[in-house]
Amino acid sequence: MTTPMNASSTPAATPPAGTATGTSSTAPTGVREVVRSAADVNRILAVHGSRGTKSKAIILLALGGIFMDAYDFSSLAFGITAIREQFGLNGFMTGLVNASIMVGAVVGAIFGGVLVDRFGRYKLFMADMVFFVVAAIGCALAPEEWSLIFFRFLMGIGVGLDLPVAMAFLAEFSKLRGSGNRSQRVNAWSPAWYIATGFGYVVVLVCFLLLPIDQHDYLWRIVVGFGAVPAIVVLLVRRKYMAESPQWLADQGDLRGAVDIMRSHHGLDVELDLPAGSRVQKKESGKWKGIAELFSPKYRIRTIVALCVSVFSTFGYNAVAYGTPLIITTLFHQGALTTIVSSLVINLVFGAVGGILGVAIVNRFGARRITLVGFVLQTIAIGTLALVGVPANALVFVAIAMLALFVFAQAGGPGANLMSYATLSYPTRLRGVGIGFNESAKRLFSIVSLLGFPILSTAMSTNVFWLIAIAPLCGALAVALIPWDPTGKDVDAED
Repeated sequence: MTTPMNASSTPAATPPAGTATGTSSTAPTGVREVVRSAADVNRILAVHGSRGTKSKAIILLALGGIFMDAYDFSSLAFGITAIREQFGLNGFMTGLVNASIMVGAVVGAIFGGVLVDRFGRYKLFMADMVFFVVAAIGCALAPEEWSLIFFRFLMGIGVGLDLPVAMAFLAEFSKLRGSGNRSQRVNAWSPAWYIATGFGYVVVLVCFLLLPIDQHDYLWRIVVGFGAVPAIVVLLVRRKYMAESPQWLADQGDLRGAVDIMRSHHGLDVELDLPAGSRVQKKESGKWKGIAELFSPKYRIRTIVALCVSVFSTFGYNAVAYGTPLIITTLFHQGALTTIVSSLVINLVFGAVGGILGVAIVNRFGARRITLVGFVLQTIAIGTLALVGVPANALVFVAIAMLALFVFAQAGGPGANLMSYATLSYPTRLRGVGIGFNESAKRLFSIVSLLGFPILSTAMSTNVFWLIAIAPLCGALAVALIPWDPTGKDVDAED
């Protein structure tokens, strides 16, 4: 539904302070593009994308948000064993400490998706880092489990708010096809995620080696609290470089603001040609009923396959990747140093490399094919772990190699492309809602996984891998049966 807006009025959605206004004399030279409608904004950005240092800074800042999301999500992965011992937790409470961040992420994502479409990308992006700073410090100082659970919940709200807006920026500051396109930049969230996770284990390793043995109980507090430092840096830098999405402004009827940012941040030579007194159509966005539209005939299949990719990949990922230290320590019976180094290598090497490979090949093979192959490899890896059981001697290396294969396949396949499905299947006016709904559903299943894995691993030992293998197998079947691929699709033109 659209409502008219007079082009000469001042809309509520205005560019942030510091953005150029009018027809700046510093506009780049070349063929000048003319904007008369929101469709023109989408067309120009689809062809040209963004250029220059300001747009690159926005992409890096969006990935910086992803970095913080990943660091905070994984910062307790190694420390959960120490937390369980210090606070005297049973299997359920251990899972609850892990899952509390997911509960917060569900709340943050469902509200964040609607808010980012209603109020814009810029405002929400500027607000969410506060959650990370407060929550990281609160977790580090938590005196008992319920305080830790509360601050992990706050941390999850920050993650839930951040992901929809970060993904929207990655898509809307990129061109549709060619090098550096939307699929590649959205998929770049995956290597950023694993680099952040690996960085967390570097912090763990450094602290483990430097701290006296009798102070290792403080290790998890240092690692979690350190998350406040990069959060503050990202928050401060964002104020200097961030700008609103021109596509979102155009959908709000603010063509002048969209043109200004296309000139100042995208490096494009554009001008507004709108006759005096003409009326610009404002697209309705940021409404709760947008969730229902995700299941309308036009988007239903896309929403279903996006949910399948997210849910099935996340269920296995939370059990295996977040549970990697628990698996190596408890199920594989290895020591602390082996656990830290193995977790670091698995994430920083296999995860990051898999993610970078996924970015490099998505143009050639498409998100659907890469996702399908990734699910198949994950099924093989988890099935092998189930067959190996409790590894002894050389089989320890086989078991850890299968964990590495699982993470590699996740990073380059379903783990990367779950964001492509959620972000690139919907037009700008629905993008935040689509990402937020997908994230909230994904996190609900993450809660089940994080709560259930410690309990099941205690009861079933390595036989738990037979259950986990069902998730990637179902994911492979879903992607094989549903032929939607968001790669290179101009969903705004459809709108």
